[in-house]
Amino acid sequence: MILRSRRVITNDRIAPATIHIDGEKIARVSEYDDFEQGEDFGDLVLMPGVVDAHVHVNEPGRTEWEGFTTATRAAAAGGVTTIVDMPLNSIPPTTSVEALMTKAESMEGKCRVDVGLWGGAVPGNAGELRAMLDRGALGFKCFLVDSGVPEFRHLDEGGLHDAMQAMRGSGAPLLVHAEVAGPIDHAAHSLHGDASSYKRYLASRPHEAEDEAIEMVLRNVNVTGSDAHIVHLSSANALDILRRARDARLPLTAETTPHYLYFDAERIPDGAPQFKCAPPIREHSNRERLWSGVREETIVSIVSDHSPCRPELKHLTSGDVERAWGGIASLQFGLPIVWTEAKRRGIPLEFVSSMMSRGPASVARIAKGQIKAGFDADIIAFDPDARMTITRDCVEHRHKVTPYEGEELHGVVRTTFLRGAKIYEHAEHVGTPRGRWIRR
Repeated sequence: MILRSRRVITNDRIAPATIHIDGEKIARVSEYDDFEQGEDFGDLVLMPGVVDAHVHVNEPGRTEWEGFTTATRAAAAGGVTTIVDMPLNSIPPTTSVEALMTKAESMEGKCRVDVGLWGGAVPGNAGELRAMLDRGALGFKCFLVDSGVPEFRHLDEGGLHDAMQAMRGSGAPLLVHAEVAGPIDHAAHSLHGDASSYKRYLASRPHEAEDEAIEMVLRNVNVTGSDAHIVHLSSANALDILRRARDARLPLTAETTPHYLYFDAERIPDGAPQFKCAPPIREHSNRERLWSGVREETIVSIVSDHSPCRPELKHLTSGDVERAWGGIASLQFGLPIVWTEAKRRGIPLEFVSSMMSRGPASVARIAKGQIKAGFDADIIAFDPDARMTITRDCVEHRHKVTPYEGEELHGVVRTTFLRGAKIYEHAEHVGTPRGRWIRR
């Protein structure tokens, strides 16, 4: 199969090119005129499929929140060709070899895109981590504060050290939800407003909770030499910690999410639990500093942290932010969300592509996210000049609740290819599910 366009993203630049595909792999990328018969995409941008390495699918056990069928349909529609599932909301949580295999079995025949699995690091399972890597887990996720689900307990600093020591030399990352309880407990004594107040919720999860947690992670990276990755970075104050790690050549990286780069706290109304997540969406000035961290690549990837639930758990009718489940659904819309804000700042599309494809793939240590010989032919045709408005009718997640409803965004995914096969085109899914488990 041969694809070409006057705008193809390869090697972090956009140029006319022809992509030659042999089976499921990219065989070579050649000059634009090296084309006899194939599909010509004109001025649409051919770019690597998005790699979303932070998705809460929740199957098995909480499939009514989100399952592999609906999550991967949303992914394909959004140009996401690979997702990596988080371990904590399924039952059982993915914290043992047995649970890993249960998760893998639960997704068989359902996935429209490729799926990798993170395992979980919880108190007492450090001895199981290597075996889970051997069976295909890409790495592990842990919390340093209450995760919100009783089946997935958080680590103290000793547990963090044990997990990192167990993974030493493996090359796999330990992903860390970086908040600690001390500043959160302290803030609880001085909160003002009622349960519907977003300002109250924001004050309940202060910057310091993240900053202290990331300092803790850096200490343990320094001691163990193991790789660690901060998930969903919200506090721009912590960028200085990450810069110190980078300058010292320590293996500590971080990601952020579309909602931290798109929204700001000043525009979030009270009584709107659809905006609730942890860590919280912070102030406008914080958002702009996060964008600075993206530009300079102190932040190495942008991923969705897609974390839906049953609508009643969001308490939308009462507007009770305090009791609402914290999580934002955006898997389908990550690329246009980020492109909308990047375009406004003069950041080129090829940089956005790197942050949302090659960056997450590098965190997961998988050969995805580039249009390059030898890589899987995961390719999307994207119209960066088109506009779309998010309505409930176009949402393919299991539930329609998202703070992006009504937002007008730049960029529309026209076609999605997974390993050389067309799986989505003109707002329709093509063929049957052909996604695979991507193992370590």
